[in-house]
This record gives sequence, structure tokens and C-alpha cells, in this order.
Amino acid sequence: MQIWRSLAEVPSDLGPTAVTIGNFDGVHRGHQAVLTRMVEDARARGQRAVAMTFDPHPKAVHDPAHPPELITGLEDKLDRLAATGLDGVLVLDYTLEFAQQTPQQFVRTWLVDGLGATTVVVGRDTKFGRGNAGDVETMRALGAAMGFELDVIDDACAISESGRRWSSTWVRELLEDGRMVDAAGVLGRPHRLRGTVVHGDKLGREIGFPTANLEVTGGMIPRHGVFAAWMTVLNARDNAAAAGVVGEPMATAVSLGYNYTVGSDGLRVEGYAIDRSGLDLYGAEVALDLVQWRRPMLDFGSVEALIDALHGDVAWCRDVLQLD
Repeated sequence: MQIWRSLAEVPSDLGPTAVTIGNFDGVHRGHQAVLTRMVEDARARGQRAVAMTFDPHPKAVHDPAHPPELITGLEDKLDRLAATGLDGVLVLDYTLEFAQQTPQQFVRTWLVDGLGATTVVVGRDTKFGRGNAGDVETMRALGAAMGFELDVIDDACAISESGRRWSSTWVRELLEDGRMVDAAGVLGRPHRLRGTVVHGDKLGREIGFPTANLEVTGGMIPRHGVFAAWMTVLNARDNAAAAGVVGEPMATAVSLGYNYTVGSDGLRVEGYAIDRSGLDLYGAEVALDLVQWRRPMLDFGSVEALIDALHGDVAWCRDVLQLD
């Protein structure tokens, strides 16, 4: 899948396209169903399948005091979009100036002239253009005037087995409750945090549980607590030791929240790689795929009691991740 950050990067020989527009936060199973069907239909018509998305999220631009907490960072969103079979994604820099375009200007500049759309795929509740003045009927009229077909998505393919519509709102509810298995059911995969391994206070090393401290750069922070997870090095960067385990999922016990027992300041995201010794991941970019939540963060009253609890946490993680 090709990724473009401006229309200047779009190949001049791209050919006719089917284009859809959305934030695709989380790229959950509803998104996947719609995009997969769109790709199949585009192939049958001899078109390239292209998605247009925004960075930053429009709500963060229009209401910067209350930006949305995104389920998925941009890098992981693009990876998940690629998995649907899309040929390309245009990532638009969303600004207040961009938001001032009329529906006609937006469609002409970006969809028709920019991406060569011969089919535009939208949902029934789509809004676009300055003040959200454009809707499905606006797009239909513009298609007739500018020479593209409109494909209005049938929401039936975005309904879960339970009858509830797959949605980013549903995923956020589940993550806030620590219901990681259920969240994975909506996402189609475990929830992922991505970030850089940084130096911590090294208490874990002193008590026999050396951890990788993650400075999170992408992914919604779920309910605080202890998790069973898989940690994967995505990019070793300049760390030769980390280069040896790039792409290898490592069973991990994750502590996410405030360490009340030792009084550490600030939110911590720490991963203890089970059955690994001498692991050096400093500076590497890693992903934590959170499989299951165990318990909240607690004050155990002493380091000795904390160590006992950690042994229990690791034994539970081994069972959840089926290591034995």
C-alpha cells in the first residue's frame, strides 16, 4: 500500500480510483468489513482502492482543549488499513484553513482532480465541507456534475454478532473497563500500545523483575492495572542488542498506572519479558499487544509484598499466554 502526505506525492498514472473518506480510528471490524468490500468492488471495476484520512483528528483541531483520545496511533492505523488490501492512503494535514473549503471545492480538489475518483464510497451519515454542509445528497449531485458514481455503504456489514454496530465508541468503552478480550473481539486483534523504551528508576531490576519502560507515542491508555501481553520490537534504531529480537513476540507481564507501593511519580507503562534475561531494549520502538487485564494497581504496603504479588502476576500471565 502506498502512503501519500500530499497530492504532489500521488502518482500521475494512478488511474481511475474508488475513494472513501474517514478517520478510521482503531480500524475495527466494521471498518475492515466496509473497506474489504470496497476493495473487492474496486478490483471488479478495474479501479485502485484509495482511502483518505486525517492527521490530526478534526476534533482536535476544532476543539483543541478537548482532543479525542485515539484508539490507534497513525503508524498502526496505516498498518491496519494496509491489511484490508487498499492500494493507497492519502493522509491529509487537517487544519482550520482546510476545513473552510466548500463541499464543491473539497470534492473537486481532492477527490476528482487529486485522486481521479470515478467512484466515491461514503456512509449514509457522512458530512463534509465547511460547517459540514455537505451530505449524501450533496455528494450524489456533485457526482452527477463531476462524473463519478456514488456508492453508499450498507451498514449491515458493520453489525456485530451481538447485533450492536461495531464502532470506535464501543472499543473505548471496553478499554476503559479493562475488558481487553471483548475489545479484541471488536478490533479483530488485541489492543496495541506503541512507544519508545526509556530509562526508568531501575527498581524492577533491583527486585528481580527488570522491565522495559515505555514512553507511549500511540494507542489509547486503557484501565490501569496488570496485563498479560506480547511485546514486539518494531524498530531497534541504534540498539544492536534489540536488533536481534526485532519482530519476535515476547510474552510479557505489563504494569500500567501509578506504582503506589514505592511512590513513583507519574504514569508508568512497564513490561517484564517472561523467561528473558539480559534484555536491552533502550531506545528501541516497541509494541505492547494487551491480551487480558488481571487486576488494578494496588498499594501492597511493602516491597516484599509487592514482590510476592509480582510472582503471582507472572504465573497468571504464563497461564493466559499458554507458555507452559
